[in-house]
Amino acid sequence: MKLFEPMKIGKMEVKNRIVMAPMGTQNDGDGGYSTRTARYFEERAKGGTGLIITGRNASTTIFEEYSTTLLDKAQHVPRLNLMIEKCHLYGAKVCVQIGPGLGRIQWTNPFDPPYSASKIPAFWFPDLICRELTVEDIHQLTDKVGYSAQLAMKADADAVELHAYGSYLADQFLTPLWNKRTDEYGGSLENRTRFLIENIQAIKKYCGEDFPVIVKFTPVHCYEGGRELEEGVEIAKLLEKAGADALHVDTGCYEVWYRQIPTVYEKPGCQLFAAEAVKNAVKIPVIAQGKLNHPKLAEEIVQKEKADFIAIGHQSLADPAWANKVREGDLDEIVPCIGCNNCLHMGHKSRYYTCSVNVHCHHEDDYPLTLDEQNRKVLVIGGGPGGMMAAMTAAERGMDVELWEKSDRLGGLLLAAGAPEFKKDVMDYVTYASNRVRKLGVKVKYNHEALPDEIIRGNYDMVVLACGATPVIPPIPGVENDIVKNSTEVLCGNKETGNVVIVGGGLVGCETALHCNETAKSVTIIEMMDQILATVDDSANNMMSLKDAFKRSNIEIHTGARVNKINKDSIEFVKDGKEHVIPADTVIIAAGYRSLNNLEQAIDGKVKAYKVIGDAGHPGKIINAVHEGFHAIRMM
Repeated sequence: MKLFEPMKIGKMEVKNRIVMAPMGTQNDGDGGYSTRTARYFEERAKGGTGLIITGRNASTTIFEEYSTTLLDKAQHVPRLNLMIEKCHLYGAKVCVQIGPGLGRIQWTNPFDPPYSASKIPAFWFPDLICRELTVEDIHQLTDKVGYSAQLAMKADADAVELHAYGSYLADQFLTPLWNKRTDEYGGSLENRTRFLIENIQAIKKYCGEDFPVIVKFTPVHCYEGGRELEEGVEIAKLLEKAGADALHVDTGCYEVWYRQIPTVYEKPGCQLFAAEAVKNAVKIPVIAQGKLNHPKLAEEIVQKEKADFIAIGHQSLADPAWANKVREGDLDEIVPCIGCNNCLHMGHKSRYYTCSVNVHCHHEDDYPLTLDEQNRKVLVIGGGPGGMMAAMTAAERGMDVELWEKSDRLGGLLLAAGAPEFKKDVMDYVTYASNRVRKLGVKVKYNHEALPDEIIRGNYDMVVLACGATPVIPPIPGVENDIVKNSTEVLCGNKETGNVVIVGGGLVGCETALHCNETAKSVTIIEMMDQILATVDDSANNMMSLKDAFKRSNIEIHTGARVNKINKDSIEFVKDGKEHVIPADTVIIAAGYRSLNNLEQAIDGKVKAYKVIGDAGHPGKIINAVHEGFHAIRMM
């Protein structure tokens, strides 16, 4: 495979074309790299990645508080060096991403305006007007970037990457939407590019001409008023001329964050068009990104020279050994990223980053599995994500494990969640986990309803109750009519073609609406709250993508509305004190879920031990079910 052929970036030779894309990490109290973070990167190097690009290292705290890691003092070098050396042991090269700042994107507070290229509104607090960097400030900042690069070189980094993308500070200078300056740093494209080029020159000054410099930039914002691709290609040419050794191509900005950090709703290769345009305009290597974790697609891109390197981001969290598994042809062993962005969401909640489908992400040494020497028996009831993880973990520990599933296939509610075409990432995980359960030799009984007496007679050392949840059906007059279905039935069944009305505008209701909109005559959502998705706790880019999908659709939405009655061919509701009647061939109830846990009371005190996990305990996310399933067995 060409994906595993070596290639140079400047004078740095990378063993293959696979790059770990930059993502933020936690740090020690002084901003330096922690032992935990070093292990996290080491695991990705061990997994076969050719080039690892770190998350952004702040070059200075003069103009803003650092939000990730900090590289502005010699005291940061030893721990960074330790991380780099761990990666080098596996043949991976390490590129340290550094940057001048976040500018208007800085998550600060409602009182202290951040610095930016111009006096523009801060993104998170629009009432705050950013402080404009003076020319003296710019020169000081640029010099700090050069020194930070020198510190990375002293730590034995193989290259640095300039953080200049996605509406962060350097990109704010590049873009007239945010750059309103009238001096030599504003106005013409040459002037707007000056700040970024001076950053490249500062790195060359401190590190020499031979030290590789990659620039990650955004040739197209996919947002009205932002950069168009034609100008982005011109910027690429200027960066090549200025001495960049490679270009890492991004798309989007915070206003359309899902175009920058893709979600489950975006298609594979969603950013490739931009990388391909840049590739056709420059002679230096181009790194592409954006849901390129499907091996056939990744190979096709480098074969057809649409890009030179493939950057894998969240997929490297889900499975750090992606590269090795692709090289060895073990494609069904790859733990697929489900595009949920809980990794990002955890960071925004100031928690440790982790992954819904990989418990060990950022916890590489926290949760070791030991071989069970007691030959204990485990029964798992329910084959959803939590139940499958519990069964897999028990098998990996060498336990005698059975899994009882009341239907004819594994997956639980993920079968409904992954049914829409735009949720294929979720169905990929169902396929992986089902295959893994089979390969590990778990004894699966399908179409098997668990009864208390049978459970008790089995004399199991542990019973895991992963029975899932069932849709809530509110007591609406007429809810028993034949036209009424629940969301799970619809998502797992044939597509609707008539007039569809969905009761409930939460996450499930909205996804069901988009699913039905592909074939239905009309789709309407009726939601009691004053907006759809009002109580959803999810990553901001996911919500942006979903809401923009609604803007592009013809789905009718009635919020602040209450359903009074469901008839055989219509539905009645009240909004703003007025009664409305609309035709309905199908009414879909999407009013949430309640736990299925009728077995706990029956077996309590009659089995050696049991655990209730996932939706059976409390309806939640995939991350809750998977992690609880793992820990239920790990802690035995």
